[in-house]
This record gives sequence, structure tokens and C-alpha cells, in this order.
Amino acid sequence: MKKATTLLLLFFMFTSFSQKKSPLSIGETVTLESKILSEKRLLNIYLPDTYNQESIDYPVIYLLDGSTNEDFLHIAGLVQFFNLQFKMPKCIVVGIANVDRKRDFTHHTDLKDLKTKFPTTGKSNDFINFIEQELQPYIESNYKVSDKKYLIGQSLGGLLGTEILLKKSYLFSNYIIVSPSLWWDNESMLNNAKELFSSQLDIPITVYIAVGKEGSTMEEEAKKLYELLLNSGKKQLTTTFKYFENENHATILHNSIYNAFLNEFPFKEK
Repeated sequence: MKKATTLLLLFFMFTSFSQKKSPLSIGETVTLESKILSEKRLLNIYLPDTYNQESIDYPVIYLLDGSTNEDFLHIAGLVQFFNLQFKMPKCIVVGIANVDRKRDFTHHTDLKDLKTKFPTTGKSNDFINFIEQELQPYIESNYKVSDKKYLIGQSLGGLLGTEILLKKSYLFSNYIIVSPSLWWDNESMLNNAKELFSSQLDIPITVYIAVGKEGSTMEEEAKKLYELLLNSGKKQLTTTFKYFENENHATILHNSIYNAFLNEFPFKEK
């Protein structure tokens, strides 16, 4: 009888514990119907834990390669860590999940080898219009956001980030460009950078460029972009360059974003 009572007690305890389970949520997922891209786009949105309790506007970090199985979760984690330990304000993170990154992140090319290897390529102009005309207006209409807008892009995402910076710099106040694939189309983006970046800046802009030990081409191109921006004569432009000699193309992102945040929000003892 005593044994049966003990087993019954354990059963009720287990049942009670099981009933306390609930989903772990750090934000929400939104499906945005894009007329420009003629498709549905998935957004993973991280919200600060006090979002519904505070009447403030939050900076927004727009993250390319923002699927949950790509960069969204660990970048959202870094943001939360910097909110907790550093002087970084709480931010909203908008992860833009990929459909076809080779299509969306690359500008037009006439090079046959690239067109053969990447048959859907060259539609970055459409994707930039999607960001400007659909994505940002949606976020600004539905969330409590400030004027401070970050863009994070690596590799082909860094190529797209560079294109936006040069052509439509006003779309973001802070650019974090990691290992940009400026080799694309025989470096045409880099070769035309001065002409593309000729207009005056409408707002103060901060650019952080990082590259690892990724071969002479990637390293030299990232350094050239930095030097071009540094010598552009634009007073409202602040540019930082960081070389990670112990990181490669696969490992650089997390450490470079940490360093970019640290550069803007250095740790101070309380």
C-alpha cells in the first residue's frame, strides 16, 4: 500500500510538472507579402523582454541571412548580452529569412561564368526596393522604432550592404559589413564606388568593415573599401576597419559583430 501511494504521488508530481510547460518566445514571426518580389517573405523579429511594458522607441537591427537556421538566433543573443552587460540600448532585431540569396544579394553581371553558375543572379535592385518600400515601412508602422537603423550583412550579404551604402546610404544609419564579396562581377561595385558614392550624406552614418584570413582577394578588397570611405571627404561618415587574423570566412561573423558592438558600446565598470 505504501509503495502504491508513493508511485501515485510520483505520477501526480510528474503530471503537474508536465502541465507547467510552455513555449519559449523571444519575439514573433511575420509573413510579409511583397509585391515587388512577387512572393511572401518571412521575418523573424526579436523583441526586448520589456517591449510591451516600455513606452520608448527602439533602434532596429536589420539582419540579412536572418533565418532561424542561419544567423538570427546568435545575433539576437549577442544583442541581449550587450543589453545586459554593456551600455547598448535594447534593440529590435529583424531577421530577413532567405529565399534565394544569390538572386537577392547580387547586382547584374554580364560575366558568362557567373550567370551559368548562378542562373537566378542579379536582382539586388529589386531586393533593395523591397527593403525601402515595403520592409522598412512595415516595421516602422507596426513597431515602436527610433531613427537608428543597423544593417548587418556577411559575404554576399556584405556585397549587398556595400551596394546599399553606396547607392542609398540614407536607408540605414549604421552599416556592419563583414567579409564582403566584392570580387563579384570583376569588382565592379568597388571600381565604381567613387562615382556611386558621390552624393552628400543626408544623415550621420557609421560603417564597420571586418574581414578575416580569407585570402588576398577578400582581404585586399575589404581594405580598399575602407580606404575609399575613409578618404571620401564626407564629414558625416565614420568608418572603422578590423582584421581578424584568427578567423576565416566560416567563423568570422559572431566575433566581428561582437567587436562592432563593443566598438560602439565599450564596457565600463559600474
